[in-house]
Amino acid sequence: MYAHRPAQRRPVPLALVLALTLLFTGCSADPPADPPPPSTAPRPVGMDAARDELAALAAAAQDRHLVARYTWRVDGAGDRLIVVTSANDGSWRVDVPGGAHGGAVDISLAASADGLFQCALPSPSRPEPASCVRLGERDDTLPRRLDPRVQHPFTDWLDVLTDRRAPLSVSPAAAPAEATGSCYSVETTEASINPPLDVGIYCFDADGTPTAVRVAFGTLTLAAPPEPAPATVQLAGPVVEAEPLEMAAPPVDPAAPPSSPVDPAAPPSSPVDGVPGGTASSSGTP
Repeated sequence: MYAHRPAQRRPVPLALVLALTLLFTGCSADPPADPPPPSTAPRPVGMDAARDELAALAAAAQDRHLVARYTWRVDGAGDRLIVVTSANDGSWRVDVPGGAHGGAVDISLAASADGLFQCALPSPSRPEPASCVRLGERDDTLPRRLDPRVQHPFTDWLDVLTDRRAPLSVSPAAAPAEATGSCYSVETTEASINPPLDVGIYCFDADGTPTAVRVAFGTLTLAAPPEPAPATVQLAGPVVEAEPLEMAAPPVDPAAPPSSPVDPAAPPSSPVDGVPGGTASSSGTP
């Protein structure tokens, strides 16, 4: 008889051991966590508060009806005095000395329920009586060739400053020279061919009175305390069928006799009731 011999165990291949280890490890391990969301840099302290403050002041300015005079300073040119009227019925008017023909002609821009108007005022290079041209509906956008831009801080740019969806960055700023009120530096956060407003510094009193603006076209500073607003604005003259005056000076006719140059530092001609370049038809309203 043969003695019983125990069965010999065959060694398990090392490759099989490694494969089983990896298999069970993969089944028992937790799935990889989702990658953390990209971190966003915190907004500087005070920027949200400044945006809220400016929006509230601009909203107050929209409800502020007044007659106000502003000194307009541009590098390399003499100071000019513009007159802003925001009437109780929502109509507005801005008188701009040297606002057309390269500074040679005084103009007035006005908007009412009847539309948007440009009025040519008497000036040394244009002694004719004031007359007005209808440019379109009151909310139409002026083409750049007709736009002196000084009216925007008192009209449509206030809409942008109150719009929290507008791509703006706002921070507190120091007031320009001779300016008062709370001032804010405003920049756009999106590149655009036609930005919603000019970047710069905007200042307001607590009641919403615009006190200063410093932007690309120059600096506007409140020159005197505002006066009460009229019920509505009056155009400087009758509405006529004519072409509006452009910002640029018209081409020189070589056959025309030379005219005397206009000194931009000289005071506007024929002031009526304190309005630069005004006429009797203004009835004392800028």
